[in-house]
Amino acid sequence: MATAVKSVQIEPIVGEDRSYLRDLACRVAEAANRPEQAERASLWRRHNGLERVRPLVLVFPEGAWRELWAQEPPMRTRGNRARQIERDLRVRLYYAEHLRDDNVIEPVLASPIVTHQTGWGLEPRKTKPATPHGAAHFEPVLLDDADADKLTLPEVTVDWAATEALHAQTCELLGDILAIEKQGPCRGGFAPLDHYLQLRGIDRLFLDLCDRPDLVHRVIGTLTDGQIRIMQALERQGALTLGNRNHYVGSGGTGYTDALPGPDFDGEHVRTKDLWGFATAQIFSEVSPAMHEEFALRHEKRFLDLFGLNCYGCCEPLHLKLDAVLRHVPRLRRLSISPWADVAICAERLGRNCIFSWKPNPAILAGETWDPDAARRQLRAFCEATRGNVVEIVMKDTHTIRGQPHRMWEWVRIAKEVALDY
Repeated sequence: MATAVKSVQIEPIVGEDRSYLRDLACRVAEAANRPEQAERASLWRRHNGLERVRPLVLVFPEGAWRELWAQEPPMRTRGNRARQIERDLRVRLYYAEHLRDDNVIEPVLASPIVTHQTGWGLEPRKTKPATPHGAAHFEPVLLDDADADKLTLPEVTVDWAATEALHAQTCELLGDILAIEKQGPCRGGFAPLDHYLQLRGIDRLFLDLCDRPDLVHRVIGTLTDGQIRIMQALERQGALTLGNRNHYVGSGGTGYTDALPGPDFDGEHVRTKDLWGFATAQIFSEVSPAMHEEFALRHEKRFLDLFGLNCYGCCEPLHLKLDAVLRHVPRLRRLSISPWADVAICAERLGRNCIFSWKPNPAILAGETWDPDAARRQLRAFCEATRGNVVEIVMKDTHTIRGQPHRMWEWVRIAKEVALDY
């Protein structure tokens, strides 16, 4: 789904904030110029080209960042833009100094292309949780066919004046240290069933599959039309940017590839077919293969047809749905194999036809005690089972590490040690 920036304030970044950000940028530039960064980038290009290199290892702390940051000095800068830059640079330094996975640190800083997007005509009504990290509740707003009539296709416009002002500020601030690149959406992502349940409610979604299939198809069809319209509008206005370097693609992977952009790329105007695409139907984890195909894949295929390479899946186990996924997803290059999928079935069915993007269960980092030997056994068993596949190991959805950052550092070290044997 394209990200819309609703408003931009060009806040001055001066004094101590300016000096501190420049110091962080110098440290990032130094880390980015170490030889291992180019070596990792080369491995990713080969890997994304379906060459069998060692299993590549990524970690995304996500919810556990609050526990990692608790051990670090607090944020120092003031103002939204300064804090965005500070967090970006500090995350990279944390990877370089502590996590040390196969993420590539680049000497590049993104300056956002600012877009404005109208709504869908019918928006989710969300109740925030009482606790800071609890689950939100969505109150159904799609109650009948009349409500479905309220859905409209979004309009997207690019605010080039704000885009240029942000870019000029960022160049003046750090352009002599890092390359400053304007960046708009550099991949396509789509989760139509998540959107549907936010409008309709999770219970009604599952009942609708049996009782009101026409409504499901109608709404999902409209949401698909809208996402296609968004991507085409961004392409038409020149707001897309390439995502073929250390850009997050799919549900965990990097975008390094020689296959994108397409051979007829003019060097300036980025098209959707020059990008990675992604779709997922996580809420369909326990839905039958036939229903997954009918209500998800047949619609998602229309969106994924826009892109040059595609990723599919996230947390939903897909081992019983592989035939349908392989049949419907065009130019599939990366498939998410969740902690609840059967590794052996997936390994045999996929071979080297697409990347086996394995998500180990993050519970191993969240238990009462940390057991490095158990982690090593789990990783080795997986690597043994996937010797014939193109493999990446992506630790994500890590919502807690029990306040012990060393667990994550050690997991990465162990995973890379095991990977070297395969």
